[in-house]
Amino acid sequence: MILAGDIGGTKTVLSILTRDANGSLVCLQEQTYSSQLFPEFDDVLTDFLPAGANIQAACFGIAGPVVNQRCHTTNLPWLLDGAALKIKLGTSKVKLLNDLEAMALGMLYLPEQDLVELNPNAEVQSGNIAVIAAGTGLGEAILYWDGNKHYPMATEGGHSDLAAQNAQHDQLLAYLRKIYPDHVSYERILSGIGFSHLYDFLCEQGFAPPCPEVPDISSDVVDRNAVISELGVSGKDPLCVEVVRLFVELYGAETGNLALKSLAIGGVFIGGGISPKILPAMQDGNFIRSFKAKGRFLPLLDKISVKLSLNPRTPLIGAINYFDL
Repeated sequence: MILAGDIGGTKTVLSILTRDANGSLVCLQEQTYSSQLFPEFDDVLTDFLPAGANIQAACFGIAGPVVNQRCHTTNLPWLLDGAALKIKLGTSKVKLLNDLEAMALGMLYLPEQDLVELNPNAEVQSGNIAVIAAGTGLGEAILYWDGNKHYPMATEGGHSDLAAQNAQHDQLLAYLRKIYPDHVSYERILSGIGFSHLYDFLCEQGFAPPCPEVPDISSDVVDRNAVISELGVSGKDPLCVEVVRLFVELYGAETGNLALKSLAIGGVFIGGGISPKILPAMQDGNFIRSFKAKGRFLPLLDKISVKLSLNPRTPLIGAINYFDL
């Protein structure tokens, strides 16, 4: 049996699979847990694993940096140790991956109906692939192409410096430096909380009157970021519309940066929970224009495929298929 997991600060999904007579994977059991309810990952495993389960291989995608097969989760007090898991599970085939590594690998197994192409000029090319995902945070990874197959590589690129491209961005960066005086990263904008930051910035700039439907930032009853993005995508409020436009513009710019840094002529995949929720704004041309706006490198970026994933199980799919690399 294969044990796979997608471990995040909000939820943890575990799955046990086996192969049928034709070699196809068959799910025997899958369960989603609220991560915050468990003091340790070991408690989740104990609850999930059936008695006498014969685990032959296990792979976990984890929201946090994996160093020497150990990971302190970023938003949980959990420590996952690959060596300890080998003992607990009774197998030498245990692998810990950063969640974006797992997502990157999972992208290679998605059917075309789970993907939306954003670049009308895309051409099929072989080479490295870049993966970017805005959600609770901003994750970035690379699929390195060795001429025969792709191998996932983790990065912490989402924490790189936010770069301003125009006068409005200059003002935004100055605004964010008041909130984060030590360092302003792309993750401060390209994540859930980014919608609130952009909304409050535009309010301060007097772009448009505040929207009465948007709750105060201190509200813990309603997801303020979700309200802002929904109003923006629907076009119901001009201030929220500009928030979403600016979010998408900056998302495209950083995706282009990642494509250049990884020379991702093999394409770009966009994951994370935010993009499917703002899909009309991702498809209206603003994202891809910003992606390509790299001066002399526009001709290179103009032909790169940029596909948005609609499948929220992508990191789990990557963990499931890791040992088939």
